[in-house]
Amino acid sequence: MRILIAYHSMTGNTKKMAEAIAQGVRQQGLEPDIKAVNHVMPEELLDYEALIFGSPTYYGLMAAELKKLLDRSVEFHGKLSGKIGGAFASSGCIGGGGETTILSILQAFLIHGMIIIGESDISHYGPLSIASPNKGVLECCVKYGKKVAELTQRVFRD
Repeated sequence: MRILIAYHSMTGNTKKMAEAIAQGVRQQGLEPDIKAVNHVMPEELLDYEALIFGSPTYYGLMAAELKKLLDRSVEFHGKLSGKIGGAFASSGCIGGGGETTILSILQAFLIHGMIIIGESDISHYGPLSIASPNKGVLECCVKYGKKVAELTQRVFRD
């Protein structure tokens, strides 16, 4: 089973979160591919059972680099249906649009027909960091990576 963690990061905050999510995926026994989003081609999305995308928050939405990949993925509309999707974001401040950024990614995944998992405890939509991710945020990222990997294993069991 293959999991792609794709992210855009100008300051390194979102990249740190991606690396922590990857740690959680590994703890569940899978090896993720971690890539900056500008190194991902739309056709590559077909090669994965799960996609976890991360972005800094720009005006309450995902970065243009991530949106460009999702816009180009329309060529494969319907072919991502049934795959697992997850999202995470970093924001400059509380109330800075981090949750809406995550939801904008999840919205695209839902339109593709992908399966999304929420969290009842904290970070309901996916991990969110305010500025540089602290220990608590990184722990949340690890937990999220594990949870998405576990769902992937349950859905794509041989």
